[in-house]
Amino acid sequence: MFDWAIDPRFWAGLLQIIWIDIILSGDNAVVIALACRRLPRHQQRVAIFAGTGAAIALRVSMATVVTLLLEISYLKLIGSVLLLWIAIKLLAPQDQEGGEGGSIGNLWQAIRTIVIADFVMSLDNVIGIAAAAKGSVLLLTLGLMISIPLIVFSSTLILKFMGRYPWIITLGGALLGYIAGEMAVTDRAVTGWIADHVPVLHTVGPILGIVFVVAVGKALAVRAAKSE
Repeated sequence: MFDWAIDPRFWAGLLQIIWIDIILSGDNAVVIALACRRLPRHQQRVAIFAGTGAAIALRVSMATVVTLLLEISYLKLIGSVLLLWIAIKLLAPQDQEGGEGGSIGNLWQAIRTIVIADFVMSLDNVIGIAAAAKGSVLLLTLGLMISIPLIVFSSTLILKFMGRYPWIITLGGALLGYIAGEMAVTDRAVTGWIADHVPVLHTVGPILGIVFVVAVGKALAVRAAKSE
């Protein structure tokens, strides 16, 4: 019944999934830290665990269909726009809402942001994880579940540094902009045209994503400061 427990291929696949997830989850840890930085300290851990758990569960579901999803034209372009919006939203200053009701609302907003951003950024990542699982749902689930504490730890660490060094917030937004730009220029609907007519866009696209996110985020911050 538990033949998988003594199958070396199972354990090799499990180690591969954990390793892949560690390598590919750095950007997700940044999103989690950015989304939680405005929460009260006692709610930050709740948002980190809840958001990470929901995101991992979503990855398990995605991994079974992600190869087909990535063959759909314009999906990455849509994801790129969504990720740009998330990055700007995370960088832009927000009004502080008072009271317990506002605090709870912000908690759910943070969790929702973590899940949406993880979904968008994991479209490519879970291909490697699904390949390592070789069709085993058990292997896939175990590997991703084991990686949860690693993502939580890195998110908590980044969150602490953000409190001390605010420039890390801008750096995190720039990372999301880079990923969004890279997604946009690798969508199957446009990548061929870009390669034939504007190949430099494959290099410049991610940089443009950085510039756009940081510029818009800073502009919103300046406008907010003037209105105070």
